Amino acid sequence: METSAHPNQPLWDDHPWTPLPPLEGEVTAEVCVVGLGGSGLSCLLTLLEHGVSAVGLDALAVGGGAAGRNGGFLLAGLAPFYHDAVARFGRERAKALYTLTLTELDHIEALTPELVHRPGSLRIALSPEEEHDCERQYAAMRADALPVARYRGPEGRGLLFSTDGVVNPLARCRALARRAQAQGAALFERSPALGLSGTLVRTPKGRVRCNGVVVAIDGRLERLLPELAGTVRTARLQMLATAPTHEVHFPRPVYARWGYEYWQQRPDGRVALGGFRDAGGEAEWEPSPTVQARLERFLREQLGVRAPITHRWAAPVGYTTSGLPVLREVRPRVWAIGGYSGTGNVIGALLGRLAARLALAQPAPEAALF
Repeated sequence: METSAHPNQPLWDDHPWTPLPPLEGEVTAEVCVVGLGGSGLSCLLTLLEHGVSAVGLDALAVGGGAAGRNGGFLLAGLAPFYHDAVARFGRERAKALYTLTLTELDHIEALTPELVHRPGSLRIALSPEEEHDCERQYAAMRADALPVARYRGPEGRGLLFSTDGVVNPLARCRALARRAQAQGAALFERSPALGLSGTLVRTPKGRVRCNGVVVAIDGRLERLLPELAGTVRTARLQMLATAPTHEVHFPRPVYARWGYEYWQQRPDGRVALGGFRDAGGEAEWEPSPTVQARLERFLREQLGVRAPITHRWAAPVGYTTSGLPVLREVRPRVWAIGGYSGTGNVIGALLGRLAARLALAQPAPEAALF
């Protein structure tokens, strides 16, 4: 396997970031948010919009988990393909959920327009069975007047979703963190929550006294909140990226083989590829040779990319058996969000805003859909 110049460093970590201090001593706030990824920062900004004091903690760093180490896709919908969501949740609920994510895509773009590019996305079929499944998805979405088109092009055959896009996920998290700080939030890195209730969060060197807590972490959510052990399971996503190349041209993000493999080409020509979660290895942090070898073979043989590999990385991500993410009050005044099943950039931001309203005991009728 080709040696990486940047082992376990995501491609996205290409801009300077001044680390935030760990929490030391005691602080007070109306709400404490545990997790400074996209969902936690979305929650914090919503709290601040309501004039509420807020503290944010992260065990690692801003965007240090899956929020800053994913494929950078901005996709409408839930993890299940739309026709599968209709079968599981009913047509009315599935359409309402999909529509919420379309609105959230617009909100994400409006919040960080300089980081978001929306050329659409492609689902490409790699087998006749998957082509048939694409047709089922196309029919279900057309029946509900949702944006979809059949696609045939250099990438293969499948479906085009015109509303989707891409983002540098780590740059987005850092931009949101700076905005939250500018609006008065106190943020602390390297401050894992060792224990929490609705009024107190303990870290190794400090504590937060508050009137409510939102736990906004995806991977390993069930470790911090054992109540969710039967609902959420953590798996490991792995990715690699290449040096800039012009030997291929992928104008849109692509996912294939039922969504297991996914890739995009950045403006500078770098190709970021992830996948083969089903090839082995769960609940680990470091990239594994088995999965990385499969990714490298796919890069060379399927995508036709010969450029050297410069980055390899991994991240823990939460999956649910239902395909619905978690939005739940797991303890009195402790709300949990996570289990995005690989689609956290959009659905996580949406649930972060809903969780903020729930933590403030404000109306959030959309929450009933989850």
